This record gives sequence, C-alpha cells and structure tokens, in this order.
Amino acid sequence: MITIDLRGRTAIVTGGGQGLGAAAAELLGQAGANVAVNYFGDPKGSNRTRAEETARGIGPGAVAIEADVRDPEAVAALFTRTRERFGGVDILVANAGILRDRTIAKMSDEEWQEVIQTNLTGTFNVCREAAGQLAEGGRIIAVSSISAVLGFFGQTNYAASKAGVIGLTRALSRELAKRRITVNAVAPGVVLTEMGCSIPEGVRAEMLKGIPLGRFAEPREIAQAVLFLASDLSSYITGQILQVNGGWIG
Repeated sequence: MITIDLRGRTAIVTGGGQGLGAAAAELLGQAGANVAVNYFGDPKGSNRTRAEETARGIGPGAVAIEADVRDPEAVAALFTRTRERFGGVDILVANAGILRDRTIAKMSDEEWQEVIQTNLTGTFNVCREAAGQLAEGGRIIAVSSISAVLGFFGQTNYAASKAGVIGLTRALSRELAKRRITVNAVAPGVVLTEMGCSIPEGVRAEMLKGIPLGRFAEPREIAQAVLFLASDLSSYITGQILQVNGGWIG
C-alpha cells in the first residue's frame, strides 16, 4: 500500500488561512507535516482568525504566522519563526494571491501593482528565501492559474502575474536541481473558493461549458495535487506546470 508520509518535514503555506491555501495546509498536516499557516494581517483581523482556525484544525504541529509576502524582511522573519518553531523548512507552497479584475482601459496603476506585487513579486520573495533555506531534497510548489494560459477578460494583471509564476518556476527548477530541490507549479481552473465564487454567475455559466468534467473544482482537489508534488512520489518531477482544470485545457 502506497501512502504519503511527511512526518518530520515542515511546510510553509503562504495565504494558508482560507481557500486553496487552507485546503493545502490541512492535507499536508494530515500527511504528518508540521505546517506554518501564513496570513496577511488585515485591519479587521479576519485573516488572522481564519489562519488560526486552520492551524487549530490541523493540530499541535501547526502555527499561524503573519507576513506580507510583498516585504522581503517579513518573508525572512516568516522563515525564521518557522525554523525556530519546527527546526527547519522542507516544503514551500507559494499560494498567496489576490484579484483586482478590471478591463485594461479602466485598470488603475494601483490595481496593476497590487496584483503583480502580491502574486508575482510575493512568489519571488518566498522562493528566493526558500532557495537559501530548504533542506536538500526539498519541495517548492507555486500556484499559477489557467488564466495564465487563457487570459480571461478583465484579468490582464492577474494573467500576467500567473504567467510570470510559470516562468519563475521553470527557471528556478534548473537552479535548484543540484540540491535535489524540485520546483513545480499547479495551475488550477476555477475553484469553488471565495475568490472563485466572486466570478459573476453568468460568466461562470459560460466557463462551465468548456469544462469536459462539467463542474468546477473543490479546493481539496487542487490541494491533492499540491500534496503529490510535496511528496516523495514526485521525486523525479521538476520544472513542470500541473494543469488541474477538469480537462478545460491540456
């Protein structure tokens, strides 16, 4: 019987308090990993509450840690706190991301920069930190999107950021291969998270027509792909973009 056993390993999941990030953190924890559930501190404290709830659900091998992935110093502190708590870092899931959808004619400089800084620069920041700290044989899993390939209407900022994540993943996989650190990405289609459900109903109905499986993904189904790439079962897979979209595109 083949099982995924991550006992003795530690994972950082950015944006880990909700949606896909929470699902990934929970599965990694169920496989035995220690998990640092990263969140971005918001004025109302809702992100902290969600991250702490996720960590409590995983158990004593999990902790919620605040860090803005756009800030390199905050990212360094995230890794330091994780090492101090668990003794090292073996797995990074670079999941933190936001949407600011608008047609390019109406998109503000701020809306462009917010998405690029969080989704792409944030991924760069955590991957750069991980490159210097992950143990040999570690795992980096970035989260891209089907939008990087299809380029949905009103998502020039989001599509560009997620396409950048694909390029980053492929280049970094070559840099870290000598240390047997694999670097891959998952590219989900529409997922039934808070972000996915924010897509207008009419638009979602049109999207659904192009999906052979006839439905959108549940967060856990994407998280299972993350878990696979974090495990020893994926030891000879690196520099790859795993499309998880119900057959929408290959």
